[in-house]
Amino acid sequence: MARAMQLARRGRYTTFPNPRVGCVLVRNGEIVGEGWHRRAGESHAERIALAAAGERAPGATAYVTLEPCCHHGRTPPCAEALIEAGVARVVAAMVDPNPLVAGRGLFRLESAGIEVASGLLEADARALNPGFICRMQGQRPLVRLKLGASLDGRTAMASGESQWITGPVARRDVQFLRACSAAVVTGIGTVLADDPSLNVRLDNADLGLPSDLPLRQPLRVVLDSNARTPPEARLLRLPGPVLICVAEDAESMRVAALEAVGAEVCRLPSDTPGYLAWPAVMDALRVREIDEVLLECGATLAGSALLSGVVDELVLYLAPQLLGDAAHGLVHLPGVERLAQRIELAMNDVRQVGEDLRLTLTVRRS
Repeated sequence: MARAMQLARRGRYTTFPNPRVGCVLVRNGEIVGEGWHRRAGESHAERIALAAAGERAPGATAYVTLEPCCHHGRTPPCAEALIEAGVARVVAAMVDPNPLVAGRGLFRLESAGIEVASGLLEADARALNPGFICRMQGQRPLVRLKLGASLDGRTAMASGESQWITGPVARRDVQFLRACSAAVVTGIGTVLADDPSLNVRLDNADLGLPSDLPLRQPLRVVLDSNARTPPEARLLRLPGPVLICVAEDAESMRVAALEAVGAEVCRLPSDTPGYLAWPAVMDALRVREIDEVLLECGATLAGSALLSGVVDELVLYLAPQLLGDAAHGLVHLPGVERLAQRIELAMNDVRQVGEDLRLTLTVRRS
């Protein structure tokens, strides 16, 4: 199963909206076939492993990181393929949270006389697909908030100067975060101030991917209630899809100008003037099968996301610098005035990235 996990991780940049899955077939103590799901529309891990095993598949044990599917999607069900191949036993790391499967795959295998088990290295399997699990069980994508700051928690000088606080190694590390995200979300303030690209500037070799596997750019999303995104903005001139979320009453001529340069525009309700409602934003991403979101934005939007409860994980890059109390702060949290109102985080990982520190934290739910 540990080998199946290794294989599944190869798909972390390419499988969305599908989960990352690996499969290993073992017969008489020997691996006879293995596979991993590369991207949606291509064969699933089980079918690739079965094809590699060929005539050695009958009587084998299949170790798979996620319960084999039992429904017709873009490809036929893997449970039927395992039955037809004559495997003797199937061990799944976890039950598929997809309501279309949710135990039915294992039931189908067991009904066909195949021995089944689940739960082996389940924590590892869940860590492979946190966004997929969140979308299937929580009906929204997983949200990571990425921030970069000085050691005293400052993101820019009072003048707005901010390039660069973190070093080149940390900035390259962010590219890998983008690559494993189905969408990168920012606010109109960042677009107007920095004219960002928000794309992945890595190639297949950087990501350890086969050269024949197309690298998909994440959906770039701008939260822009008044449709102020300039049609000549850099992110609209680069390859890859762009979604502009505007308020329901956004000016039609501005919307039309954005659509004319290839952006998809989505009208959403606002909870306060000038701010789109976070539940509506999450739902717009969910219906587009977005599993993992990377939020790259300024202090106001970051604070809004944290206060709304949509942030699951915070990735903070800290540079060994001091910018002083006149510089801009990390997040804007209006209304947080007492310790009881604080947002508590749990430290998951701390490591040095070049000259900077990278802190990975999860938001503690009350």
